[in-house]
Amino acid sequence: MKNENLVPKVRSKGFSDPWEQRKLFEVTERVTRKNTQLQSTLPLTISAQYGLIDQNTFFDKQVASRDVSGYYLIKNGEFAYNKSYSKGYPVGTIKRLDKYSEGVLSTLYILFKVTNADSQFLVTYFEGNKWYQEVMKRATEGARNHGLLNISPKDFFNMHLFIPVKSEQYKVGSIILKISCLIAANEDKLEQLKTLKKLMMQKIFSQEWRFKGFTDPWEQRKLEKYITDYTQKTTIQDQYPILTSSQQKGLIYQSQYYSKGTVSKSNIGYFVIPRGYFTYRSRSDNGVFKFNRNDIGETGIVSYFYPVFKIENSDSDFFLTMLNYSIKKDLVIESEGTGQRVLSLKKFKNIETKIPYLSEQKRIGNLFNILEITIAANEDKLNQLKKLKKYLMQNMFV
Repeated sequence: MKNENLVPKVRSKGFSDPWEQRKLFEVTERVTRKNTQLQSTLPLTISAQYGLIDQNTFFDKQVASRDVSGYYLIKNGEFAYNKSYSKGYPVGTIKRLDKYSEGVLSTLYILFKVTNADSQFLVTYFEGNKWYQEVMKRATEGARNHGLLNISPKDFFNMHLFIPVKSEQYKVGSIILKISCLIAANEDKLEQLKTLKKLMMQKIFSQEWRFKGFTDPWEQRKLEKYITDYTQKTTIQDQYPILTSSQQKGLIYQSQYYSKGTVSKSNIGYFVIPRGYFTYRSRSDNGVFKFNRNDIGETGIVSYFYPVFKIENSDSDFFLTMLNYSIKKDLVIESEGTGQRVLSLKKFKNIETKIPYLSEQKRIGNLFNILEITIAANEDKLNQLKKLKKYLMQNMFV
């Protein structure tokens, strides 16, 4: 039956009809075929991120029984429902088999194939959470059975879906599919860039790779040769923005990091950090000390847990890369404490490492600066695509 209220907030151009309320069994058919003839020996599992995937790949071992003749046989294009709870998926997950021609699944799964709907639309529908409430309404009252939601196949297939005409189903499914493909492509590109950066760090700081024209060996130097303390502190008259350290984005405004804004009532005595100056959190729970440069564009202030210093007689981009890569072991050695380790600026400056001449530093620093900018741009693009998909998932479905 049609209901005038069943209309999504975002529609593709040319579509105005309300969506229909249908039960799952009206547009799908349950699959219960067994793998009795051992047509497939590929055991599958459901991953919220990767869909239906080979158990051996996902778990690095086979979890299924050696004899899979009593398992369900699922074929390409068919769906499976895993009733098992996982983080972010309170009623389990529903995925379509896309990666393989066929495979086998435990009979704890509920399988079905599409009979009267666009398959890609249903893939997209079950990516969202509109169906969660329907499943919860039909689940047997009480706790789960061995971690599985207690819902029978009959109750599962009686859940309501809200579906448009097939032409709009196709449009909705194809839009989300295109965005999903763009997200996957950008994730792959980002991973490749990060792998490239890691490789280049290994090769360059081991001096296995050198820029053309540079042959002089790097010299062993103490960091104090390049570091000057900066100890200006705030007074009651100062009105600088408070900065904090982000693993992904370096120094950022504290109001961007904490949803409720600043966490300190009094900022008197904080360290002033001009643009281009460096800092790190001197206390670390895991022995990792992340160095950051103030690239915000204005002078800020940081907590007294963040020593401030400037770099002289060295390239700033090279120094930042070196601090966050080649001296990590020395940082742990020089830090003090058993639980929350502390790295004083004095101990930090006493570290020795191999450093090239300034001209080579500039070449290396420029290379990694370009890489960082490229990685950051790809991360921003990926985040925007994910936000767009999330918005459409929330507003293109009833």
